[in-house]
Amino acid sequence: MEESLNIASSIEALSTLDSITLMYPFFYRPMFEVIEDGWHSFLPESEFELLNSVTNEWRLSYINKDFSVCSSYPPVVTVPKSIDDESLCKVATFRHGGRFPVLSYYHKKNGMVIMRSSQPLTGTNGRRCKEDEKLINATLRAGKRGYIIDTRSLNVAQQARAKGGGFEQEVHYSQWRRIHKSIERYNILQESLIKLVEACNDQSHNMDRWLSKLEASNWLTHIKEILTTACLAAQCIDREGASVLIHGTEGTDSTLQVTSLAQIILDPRCRTIRGFEALIEREWRQAGHPFQQRCAQSAYSNSKQKWEAPVFLLFLDCVW
Repeated sequence: MEESLNIASSIEALSTLDSITLMYPFFYRPMFEVIEDGWHSFLPESEFELLNSVTNEWRLSYINKDFSVCSSYPPVVTVPKSIDDESLCKVATFRHGGRFPVLSYYHKKNGMVIMRSSQPLTGTNGRRCKEDEKLINATLRAGKRGYIIDTRSLNVAQQARAKGGGFEQEVHYSQWRRIHKSIERYNILQESLIKLVEACNDQSHNMDRWLSKLEASNWLTHIKEILTTACLAAQCIDREGASVLIHGTEGTDSTLQVTSLAQIILDPRCRTIRGFEALIEREWRQAGHPFQQRCAQSAYSNSKQKWEAPVFLLFLDCVW
């Protein structure tokens, strides 16, 4: 019993290391020959070559090469060719965390796109940014309207204005229709995961009890909300022929769930092993999802971390 407790204590301690450099990957030495360097398998330049073969309306921007514009964006991003880097800098000051709208997906069938960003910093005074308006309007075709899918409920988005955030005002974004979809965050998702694990660990072998616990966890409800929003985005692109901008608050959680799943629905390449790997690299790792904060201790920790949430796990369950 004592040995078991010692093992549990060790695992708990190792899962809450103060410095990321003390984690296992920094000490890992493979005992086999590495055939391919995964760090360089999916470069933005390679992805852009595929895009450039079907359209010349986009360009690579290296404005964030030193991470000075946005700390959570990669050094290279894809933006409309008509928008210069000076404008991107101005847009970055208007978006939460500097996450200005960037290309997430180009639909070869009709040329429509999915863009992603963080919330605009409109605040209670209705602040605007003409460069931001020009940037997202550059993705529209003549006579076409686009959709802004906000992954927050209207009430939550309105409350964000009091803290300096907000949403795109219709008067300044007249070519866009805003749709609010409520996808939960942080503590609510973490509590749901804990309840789901408890249900799975229930050894009473009672089906009614199991189904009751599963329903009480709300895990499948979260799955439904995310999939519904992703299907909406895909429908806007493919059926209605309209471009889409997707964001929540920071643009690093529910936003990435939706953009990723929409691409899996729309693009057969993303449904291959290689394409799925590229999708995770592009839409999660390079897009700045805070894996260390969200996935620190899973559902088994005795302490609750404020920023912990099974965001990526939910995405994987949606795919499954």
